[in-house]
Amino acid sequence: MRIDLHTHSTASDGTDTPAELVRNAAAAGLDVVALTDHDTTRGHAEAIAALPALDRDLTLVTGAELSCRLDGISLHMLAYLFDPDAPELLAERELVRDDRVPRARTMVRKLQELGVPITWEQVARVAGDASLGRPHIATALVELGVVETVSDAFTREWLADGGRAYAEKHELDPFEAIRMVKAAGGVTVFAHPLAAKRGRVVPESAIVRFAEAGLDGIEVDHMDHDEPTRARLRGLAAELGLLPTGSSDYHGSRKSVELGGCTTDPEIYGEITRRASGAFPVPGAGGRA
Repeated sequence: MRIDLHTHSTASDGTDTPAELVRNAAAAGLDVVALTDHDTTRGHAEAIAALPALDRDLTLVTGAELSCRLDGISLHMLAYLFDPDAPELLAERELVRDDRVPRARTMVRKLQELGVPITWEQVARVAGDASLGRPHIATALVELGVVETVSDAFTREWLADGGRAYAEKHELDPFEAIRMVKAAGGVTVFAHPLAAKRGRVVPESAIVRFAEAGLDGIEVDHMDHDEPTRARLRGLAAELGLLPTGSSDYHGSRKSVELGGCTTDPEIYGEITRRASGAFPVPGAGGRA
C-alpha cells in the first residue's frame, strides 16, 4: 500500500480542488491519501463525493493541519480522523481562520513598504475562495518576479517566521491542540518538526513534552528533512514511542513535490486508524479502509 498522509487543496493553499486532489492521488497510484488543509475541513465533503467515480480504489483520511505556536516559534500539528463538529476544536479553528485576512493584509503592507509592487487585489485573486495563507502571497511574489519559486519566498528576507514581511496570527497552543484533538476522537502528528529551512524549530525537549501530553506521532519522511534529520527523528520516535509517518505535503503546482513523494508504512497507518474514534477513513468504491 502507498499512503500519503499530508496534502492540501484549494480549501487552503493548494492548487488542486479537493475533487482534483483525490483524482490525482488515484492517478499517482496511492491507496490512501489524507486531506489536511490548514485549519479547515471545508474540502472534505467534495473530496468524499469524488471517491465513487475513481477508476482505482482510494481511501480518504479526513484531517487538518493546525497552526500552533510555542515560545514564539510557529509549528504545525496534523490532526487525523477527529470529529469536525467537536465544539471546542471547531471554535479554535475558526479563530485561526478569521485572523488570516488581517494578517495577510499586514504582510502585503510590509512588502509594499519594502518596495514590492504587490497589491491586495492580486493576493485576493491568487487565493480565491481558499483559506488565505503565506503561500498565496508567495505565489504573488513569483508572479511579480521578486522570487523564482514559492519556497524562495519563505526566507528571512521575505515571509519566513521573523522575516522582513512576516506578521503573526492567532495560533493554538500545541498542548491545547493535542488535548482538543484527542477529546474530539482524533490522532495528532507533529508536522515537519525539524524543517529548519522554514525558520526556527522547537528543541527536541519540546517534542518530549508533546509526547508526554499525548502526541501520537512525528512526521519523519518529509521533503524538508534531509537524511541525517530523518534518521535523528526516527530514533527519537522510537525512544518516545511515537509513530513515525511520511508524507508529501503536496500543494499541487505551488510546490515541486509530487503526491506520494514520501509515504507512511501501512502498519503505522493501521495504528493511526485504530487510535481514532472521531471519524473513520472513507473508502472509495471497493476501497480499503
